[in-house]
Amino acid sequence: MDATEENKDRKKIQGVFSSQNVQKIGTGTTVRRTISKMYWMAEEKDDGSVEVQALSTNYVPSGPKNTVTMEDFLSKYSPEPEFYVSTVYPKMQELSGAVQRGEKARQAGATYSAEFEFQNALGVDEDNVRANFGLGLTYMERGESSKANDIFERLVGLDAAFEAEHKHLFNEFGINLRKTGMLDQSIDYYHRALEMSPKDENLHYNMARAYFEKGLLDKSIEHLEKALSINADHQEVHKFLDYIKNM
Repeated sequence: MDATEENKDRKKIQGVFSSQNVQKIGTGTTVRRTISKMYWMAEEKDDGSVEVQALSTNYVPSGPKNTVTMEDFLSKYSPEPEFYVSTVYPKMQELSGAVQRGEKARQAGATYSAEFEFQNALGVDEDNVRANFGLGLTYMERGESSKANDIFERLVGLDAAFEAEHKHLFNEFGINLRKTGMLDQSIDYYHRALEMSPKDENLHYNMARAYFEKGLLDKSIEHLEKALSINADHQEVHKFLDYIKNM
């Protein structure tokens, strides 16, 4: 078997790994070395690079993901399978369970139970996207716009909130911002989303609706025309544009 076939057959790298950072503290005769250990969730991608995400102080993957070359990964990261089984996996299960219970409670209209579960999830990982969206939607459904605004401000700072895997959540969140009268937040939110996905015609359409409700018709038309430049067959956009021009 040649090297290419062997590489093709092996399992891709995935799991918890650690890296060490050596620092010198002090000067002269007082200098000493300190070694700090950091844990990462790692996943090999199809192009052979490895995506790494730091574990939080509660030992769940959190924050931005970075990509390193396979050469760098093999030289700097060490596998930690026992740590994954004993610590990371149970914490990830705890987090996932709380989020799922929160989403189920919110869908059932049990908003206080939903808030309790989402808060528990955020206690494990304050940057968890699903828990933040869920808590924000819960507050909006209860009419607690001040609390919803706090969540909005947290979410617009999270790049991960606007990734494709969370698209149904960020669409729902943006629509609810507009429907609950948080128009300025809605516009800021869609601006942030468009930074991440500038070619999404539906984001332009939703931005147009927010501007329309603020009475800014020129801005509304601008985003409807941008939506049509991306997808000329978007019927809802055509109808809305005709409506505004015939007003």
